[in-house]
Amino acid sequence: MVTIPYQKLIDFVAAIFQRAGSSPAEARRIGSYLVTANLTGHDSHGVIRVPVYMRWKTSGDVVPDRTVKLLVDTPSLAVIDGCFGYGQTVGPQAVAIGIEKCKSAGLAAITLRNSGHIGRIGDWAEMAAAEGLVSIHFVNAAGSILVAPFGGVDRRLSTAPYCVGIPRQGQPPIVLDFATSLVAEGKVLVASRGGKKLPAGALIAPDGTLSEDPALLYGPFEAEGPRDHSKGRGAISAFGEHKGSGLALVCELLGGALSGNGATSAPRRFSNGMFAIYLDPERVDIDNFFDGEITRYVDYFKASRPAAGVESVLIPGEPEARTRAERMANGVPLPDDTWAAIAAAARDVGIAEAEIVRVTA
Repeated sequence: MVTIPYQKLIDFVAAIFQRAGSSPAEARRIGSYLVTANLTGHDSHGVIRVPVYMRWKTSGDVVPDRTVKLLVDTPSLAVIDGCFGYGQTVGPQAVAIGIEKCKSAGLAAITLRNSGHIGRIGDWAEMAAAEGLVSIHFVNAAGSILVAPFGGVDRRLSTAPYCVGIPRQGQPPIVLDFATSLVAEGKVLVASRGGKKLPAGALIAPDGTLSEDPALLYGPFEAEGPRDHSKGRGAISAFGEHKGSGLALVCELLGGALSGNGATSAPRRFSNGMFAIYLDPERVDIDNFFDGEITRYVDYFKASRPAAGVESVLIPGEPEARTRAERMANGVPLPDDTWAAIAAAARDVGIAEAEIVRVTA
């Protein structure tokens, strides 16, 4: 395990992407969003993605420094094409369009198609919440067929994230952000590179046997080598049985089919699709009731007596805030296998060995 100060890690990741052809601004943006995912404890969407992004860049599946295209543009609706740009570039462009329209109309919706890996969806909910807006996000990952539906063993779904952000006056927003699979694919990736082990039953084999072995998803792999989920025989389980499986289907149909991104199928080029709704609570809350009622109910919710072995009842966003504070103070921990893969990606784009060594010095 290595532990790296977060600013140092942002600088290093930004250097990799700049060497790989991104502008300094885009490289810094990618580094910042990836490291922020690590800071919040979402290591599955953090710097472990660097080698994957580099492979997509080399193959042409993701293109640096894209500007989104507006295919439909009305006062309250936009249909947006990300043109296969990095998600950390086209994602904030799309969300900014939704925010602008919502502030003007009070309610707005956008669809985004053909985005490179869009990262932690909570980033986009936080971006809207910072402007005082409620947001709801349905996301799919076309070309990333990983998850078996409830009652099945064959892959039919992406991990299909769902996210809701609710702003609070003078306090961090409430952000509910999760994959509709039992674990995100990135968590399988983390486990395969020496990180946190998977929970029981996270994966399902073709015969219906439950497993926690990442090789079931990726097939045999070497410690520093690539992970290719097309080589594996198994699938990730849906969370919550029929409920999670049903929500995943909705994410595929709204984030994928409605957006024009396409619901998950294989083989095809990877892309994220998103359907997002934005609401300005000030337009709805004519009695100034909303924020006070949030405070009252959150206090009531958290006052539940904790179950055995639980320190306290938490609301969405609190675990991330605690992890962020700890890792900003003490550094970002990375398993040795994860760091080795990132270092290998840095070498591939010509970063000197001495510069790589300095990151962990």
